[in-house]
Amino acid sequence: MTAFDSVLFVGFGAPKRLDQILPFLRRVVRGRNVPDARLQEVAHHYEMMGGSPYNELAFRQVVALRRRLRTIHSLPLPVYAGMRNWHPFLEQVIGAMNHAGRRRAVGVILAAHRSSTSLERYQQDVADAIATCGSGPEVTYLEPWFADPLFLEANAARIEEASPHRRGKWPADVPVLFTAHSIPLSMANGSPYLEDLLASCRGVAGILGTANWRLVYQSRSGDGRVPWLEPDICDTLREVAAAGVREVVVQPIGFLHDHVEVLFDLDVEAREAADELGLCMYRAGTVGDHPTFIELLANRVVALAQNTGGAGV
Repeated sequence: MTAFDSVLFVGFGAPKRLDQILPFLRRVVRGRNVPDARLQEVAHHYEMMGGSPYNELAFRQVVALRRRLRTIHSLPLPVYAGMRNWHPFLEQVIGAMNHAGRRRAVGVILAAHRSSTSLERYQQDVADAIATCGSGPEVTYLEPWFADPLFLEANAARIEEASPHRRGKWPADVPVLFTAHSIPLSMANGSPYLEDLLASCRGVAGILGTANWRLVYQSRSGDGRVPWLEPDICDTLREVAAAGVREVVVQPIGFLHDHVEVLFDLDVEAREAADELGLCMYRAGTVGDHPTFIELLANRVVALAQNTGGAGV
């Protein structure tokens, strides 16, 4: 018997319908005085992609985890998903869990690397949703998995799927550029975000057998006068092309889904930069619902449910 009666995925959330994009973006930036012109610019990115696939991709993970828990581990726990910024909102999902009598949940935060805008913020949003509902399940979160061998293997597999260099020794002249969401330096200096990312990159590069890799950044926003983590992916593409590199592999290791930021920043902007430079860019996917990543989540849920894993975050 497990002490847990459910699993709660906690995600960012985003809309698919085009008429929902601006309301969603205004919710994301509320209280931050972001000019409406900037929101219109970002909204255009969403429109170019036909809306966001975020929720769809997150629910694929939900379905895959539920299936694996039931069929492989004989643990038929219901898996819920609540979003911070769009339907199904966390308070709606907490209300549904209350109605179903769920009292103790394993929490799965859809972010692999720790910063004040990821794990801490997501946990606080769950606590706020429970407070709004007046009650809610006790949530015990999985420990971070940025260096888990299965997370590293799933990312390496995505790189190998996208690249022709999947057999034999990785060619020394083909760099792997790992990308992550840039954040302000002041925020990065107060969190283990950079160290977590570097641990993931080193681990994946080790599996591939390459020393030719870099951690670069994408999706910067905000005041241009404020220092953020660098270098930018497009600047790096220009640098490696100038050095005579002809092929490069790009993998968004800092993301769990190929959502709008990944699709626009890499498949539109970075792709255009690579084409202008005559650079062959292979774009690898995120872990998404890769079976190895779902295996990681299932193993950790089972270990926690059986009280053989860690105490959680």
